[in-house]
Amino acid sequence: MCARKPLMMLLLLLVIASYSSALKASNDFVVIANPQAGIDKMSKDEVINVYMGRNRKLTSGITAQPLDIATPLGEKANFYFVMVNKELSEISSYWARLLFSGQGSPPRQVSTAEQALEIVSTNKGAIAYIDRTKIDRRVKIIFDPARS
Repeated sequence: MCARKPLMMLLLLLVIASYSSALKASNDFVVIANPQAGIDKMSKDEVINVYMGRNRKLTSGITAQPLDIATPLGEKANFYFVMVNKELSEISSYWARLLFSGQGSPPRQVSTAEQALEIVSTNKGAIAYIDRTKIDRRVKIIFDPARS
């Protein structure tokens, strides 16, 4: 029984270390839009409402087309954890219920941040979350969790 105690302590330390590193990376993303979308800023609640299907219009009146980066780990998991405090399994369940009831459809899935950048830069209604180091002149930041 005593041999298990050091193993349990080690596992606990690993969980704490991974959790603290996730917290450090939590605000490394920004939400971007096309410069022609007619919006300068969105609040956290407005971003959440678009991504959770509660509101499908941007404040400019353009139909919102939110993009999810399809990789289950990394940007997508971080975005939903920071924004709505939910794990990806909870988000999937949420969308399964809405799809089944015919009340909405989830954000469009893209493979990479580069693909998200390309779509946002050529589509006025598209918005996406990407790592802040990947933005370029084709898009503008409309929400920054580090500054909200």
